[in-house]
Amino acid sequence: MNKPRVNPALTIPTSTPALQSQQLFSHTREIKIEHAGEVYRLSLTSNNKLILTK
Repeated sequence: MNKPRVNPALTIPTSTPALQSQQLFSHTREIKIEHAGEVYRLSLTSNNKLILTK
């Protein structure tokens, strides 16, 4: 019997890397992330929420 074809673009990776926010914000409430020549800021708010700004 033929197995159905699976579209590789629709497959979900089995293990996605994860970071704990405590690792990122251990000594600060804001970090900078460089991506594609742009700088983004990831901030931890007073309500313990994350905000990403360009």
